[in-house]
Amino acid sequence: MHVADPRRVLLTALLALALAGCGSSVERDGGPATSPVDIASIPDAEPKYEPRTRAGNPPTYTVLGRSYKVMADSAGYRERGVASWYGTKFHGNSTSNGERYDMYAMTAAHKTLPIPSYVAVTNMLNGRRVVVRVNDRGPFVDDRVIDLSYVAAAKLDMLTIGTAPVEVVAVGPGDTLPGPSFAQPATVWIQAGAFTVRDNAERLRNRLGQAAVGDVRILVAEVNGRQFFKVRLGPVASTAEAGRIAGVLAGYGIPEPLFVLD
Repeated sequence: MHVADPRRVLLTALLALALAGCGSSVERDGGPATSPVDIASIPDAEPKYEPRTRAGNPPTYTVLGRSYKVMADSAGYRERGVASWYGTKFHGNSTSNGERYDMYAMTAAHKTLPIPSYVAVTNMLNGRRVVVRVNDRGPFVDDRVIDLSYVAAAKLDMLTIGTAPVEVVAVGPGDTLPGPSFAQPATVWIQAGAFTVRDNAERLRNRLGQAAVGDVRILVAEVNGRQFFKVRLGPVASTAEAGRIAGVLAGYGIPEPLFVLD
């Protein structure tokens, strides 16, 4: 079962009215015990011309002290990053544009794309692709670029590990969908931890090295003037491998893999 990131928090009442949806809960989230629908038979969202909704499209808004500027148009948008998903805890709740969130619909939440808009999302671990309609705001976590509905995540085969490295491309009516390959393939790593003390990073690397999770290395990086020692595993080449590594990390108290793209 997927567990919602603990950094999901309650927004203010005013912001909840304007931007309600996947970024507004701290409760555990997940999928149904048994799905009442045939997931494989659910078609992708079909891009069509739709006017911007009044709700969910302020010029700018602020969540958790960070400001976001809503894009005027989705044309040309392309981004790589990490996708997450949301399910039963939000099923039936209002999305940012006032619609009801349906975990069995091909929808998604995005921080800055206009609502509604359409994007093709490709899982970079297995090449699977879906087309979803953006009707919500979020996820308000730095390393996430999109929050997918339960069924969209299922079709990308990312339910078990909870997140996945993806490429997100805006699509419009009549557009040719992007293929499963990438002009500049990214190398996918899993980050197990980041430390300000190298000895701590070394200890984790040594422990993971004994767990047969593949190559474990330490990357030294400077963030806001501070030096960090990041423990990374990989590169990861498949969903199965990511799931295996995620299982090992769970045994070390790291419940969800943090994907990093180079």
